[in-house]
Amino acid sequence: MAEGSVRPVEEADRIVVARLVLELWGAHTAVAHGEVFFPASLPGFLVEKQGQVLGLLTYAVANHQLEIVTIDALRRGRGVGTALVDAAVRQARTLGCTRVRLTTTNDNLDAIRFYQRRGFKLSALRPDAVREARKLKPEIPAVGDFGIPITDEVDLERWVAPRQ
Repeated sequence: MAEGSVRPVEEADRIVVARLVLELWGAHTAVAHGEVFFPASLPGFLVEKQGQVLGLLTYAVANHQLEIVTIDALRRGRGVGTALVDAAVRQARTLGCTRVRLTTTNDNLDAIRFYQRRGFKLSALRPDAVREARKLKPEIPAVGDFGIPITDEVDLERWVAPRQ
């Protein structure tokens, strides 16, 4: 159970979302698989408690897939990330999507573990993809979690409807 309550991002939240994305991602954009996203303009979910934002997830929908573009739990270990993923899965089912997918980087071992524990499976590895991503978003650091050089994109997915 999450510490706060989950609700959809509303138009009135766009400034808060933009501020959080800039603060947490170092730019107003996110890049994955060669595509640039502007999270503050995307649909999403917030976790709040007493008016304080504890977490944010943004997503895009295409080809019967809901793609998690950004996800951030500002307080880890309190169910915020799980609540956001659960909301995304429910939304995917509501929209008739067949799966939820996301892209992370090779250094993000905590995220890879987190998603696998919530039913996601590794679905693709793009070696050296981050070199191209830096051309679109130079703010991507060279070294990430645990001192690991950030070089590769890793995709994970979770099917939410029976495979056809």
